[in-house]
Amino acid sequence: MSQFDSNKDYYGVLGVDKHASQIEIERQYKREASKHHPDRGGNEEQMKSLNEAYRILKDKSLRNSYDETQHRPAHYAFTPVTTPTAPTAQDVGVLGHCLSAGLCLIAGVFLLLLVRFQWIFFLWPLGLLALVVLGFGVMLARSAMVAVNDSLPVTNPFKRHTKIQEVAFWTAIVSGGYGLYVLMTL
Repeated sequence: MSQFDSNKDYYGVLGVDKHASQIEIERQYKREASKHHPDRGGNEEQMKSLNEAYRILKDKSLRNSYDETQHRPAHYAFTPVTTPTAPTAQDVGVLGHCLSAGLCLIAGVFLLLLVRFQWIFFLWPLGLLALVVLGFGVMLARSAMVAVNDSLPVTNPFKRHTKIQEVAFWTAIVSGGYGLYVLMTL
C-alpha cells in the first residue's frame, strides 16, 4: 500500500502553494482544521482529507516523493491565502479621497483654532500637530484632485488642462492659509 494517493491534490486540499514553507503549511492546516473539525460542525470526511494532506506535506521525504509523482499543468492558477480580500487604498474611489482630505483639513483647522482661542499656550505641541494634520490634509486634497481628474472621461475638456487645475488648487490653498492666518491674528 502506498503512503499517499498520487491522484489527490494535497496542496489544493490544504489551500497552499506547492512552494509553501513548513510554517505556512502548518498555519493553513490549523486554520482549515478549526473550520472543518467535526466538533465545530464540520464534515468528518473533509477533516480526514485535511489530516491526510497535512501528514503528507509536513514530512519532507513524503512531500518530495509526492511532488515527484505530480505533473501539474503550467497554467495552474493559485491564489495564496495571504491575498487581502479587503479593498486596498487605491480602491477607495473619488469620494473616499475627497472625504479623507476634507476630514483632515477640518480636524487640523479645529485643533489650530482650539489652541489659539482657548489661550492655552502651553499646548503648543497640539498646535504643531494641527499644522502637521493640515499639511497632510493638503496632500490628500491634491491626491483627491488628481483622482477626480483621472475619473473624468477622455472627452471632458477639464481633463486636458492639468496646469490650470494645479494653479487653481494652489491658489485656493494659499488664500485659505492666508485667511486662516488672519483669523488666528484676531
